[in-house]
Amino acid sequence: MKLECLQPIGSFKLRGAGNAMALADPRSLERGVYTASAGNMAQGVAWNARRLGIACTVVVPDHAPRAKLDAVERLGAKVVSVPVDRWWQVLAEHGYPGIEGLFIHPVADRAVVAGNGTIGLEIFEDLPDADAVLVPWGGGGLSCGIASALRGLSAAARTYACEVETAAPLSASLAAGRPVAVEYTPSFVDGIGARGLLAEMWPLATSVLAGALVVSLRETAAAIRLLASRARIVAEGAGAVPVAAAAAGRAGRGKIVCVVSGGNIDLDRLAPILTGAPV
Repeated sequence: MKLECLQPIGSFKLRGAGNAMALADPRSLERGVYTASAGNMAQGVAWNARRLGIACTVVVPDHAPRAKLDAVERLGAKVVSVPVDRWWQVLAEHGYPGIEGLFIHPVADRAVVAGNGTIGLEIFEDLPDADAVLVPWGGGGLSCGIASALRGLSAAARTYACEVETAAPLSASLAAGRPVAVEYTPSFVDGIGARGLLAEMWPLATSVLAGALVVSLRETAAAIRLLASRARIVAEGAGAVPVAAAAAGRAGRGKIVCVVSGGNIDLDRLAPILTGAPV
């Protein structure tokens, strides 16, 4: 397991946000930064903004979990909550009118993808003969970054994007041979899943990923319990999806690396999962 849930903000998003801000023209940061995120990228941008002493605003979907919003506010960022369709529009349009500062796209930003790719470099350093790397698919920035890094190192490992059945646009698009829209059902797996793909990510995903693996909510909940009971690790739904796919055998046999992308889950959601309540 690659435990990104142990990052200072409990998520891998620290990497991409930090890289994007490090590579930005300092003058572009003078009015602050903002992003659109369900919580983890918001924390990554806010954490780095506080480190640099600049203002930060985050646009969040109205279903964003309270634990993530509280963390964003503790880091000093301003939160703007909008309906999920309007939030997706911010991602598609790469900005939100009326908010000042540099917009850092949580997915389709080359510097963000490159920052995420450092996970791939570390996986290769620790386990160069891995057979497969399983990564949550939210918008593609994490899985494509890791896959690109491994490809650049000529690693033999196949990189699979992992989705949950309640929102799996990548697997549906791969089956159709083109980006398609799917139904989206909110669940405790709030860090990944959408009705569709960002157009700019489709060419990259189809060129570097080995495929997409889909798991159920029940399998994901079981993976959260497995991580807690066997590894003493708290994972959010998105972070547990790769473990669920591996445990179900969907990635085959061999040396499999699961990227546990984050551990930011509301306690009132975690408690019933740990006790085996229906999800």
